[in-house]
Amino acid sequence: MRAPRPLQPTLWRTCRSLANRTRLQIFERLLLQPGQTVSEVAMGLKPSRRAGMASSYLRTLEARSLLTVRRTGRRVTYRPNIASGSGPAGRLVAALRLAFKHEPQPIEHIFKLATAFTHPRRIAIFRALQNKPTTLAQAQIATGISSRALRRHLRKLETRGFVTRRLEIYAVAKRSDAFGKELARLAAE
Repeated sequence: MRAPRPLQPTLWRTCRSLANRTRLQIFERLLLQPGQTVSEVAMGLKPSRRAGMASSYLRTLEARSLLTVRRTGRRVTYRPNIASGSGPAGRLVAALRLAFKHEPQPIEHIFKLATAFTHPRRIAIFRALQNKPTTLAQAQIATGISSRALRRHLRKLETRGFVTRRLEIYAVAKRSDAFGKELARLAAE
């Protein structure tokens, strides 16, 4: 009997975790100064969002394998998960690091791109468009999504730069930024 495969974090749940500006601020803070405790992270937040919020946000990022936790006695520290290397989480953390380093407004950039894949239907649509440019009717047949919902999801993917539309034909757009490329690669898997 084969051992069960470990559960992989789903892309849409990971994107929902990243589609939060405060979580992104926390992640950026940990990139700049890894190994911080909840209290240290909370000090960097607005007073109204201190310890309880910081703890919850850190757990959310850890649950998506974006952060690692080190416990030493009662002291718990967090750092970006660079140890996962070439796995999905490691590649995503590497892409996030590049976005924070090279984008003029990294939090807004990451937030906008992450919201493209915060729904499993958008991932299904993106996958349906991977093979060839497609009409709305063809995409509807391939995904089983109503035309109204399909249009709404396609519009979101288009405004986020993952899908292009020309003469009512939809196609996957080529991304040039590291974070966008990585999201597109993960969505296509």
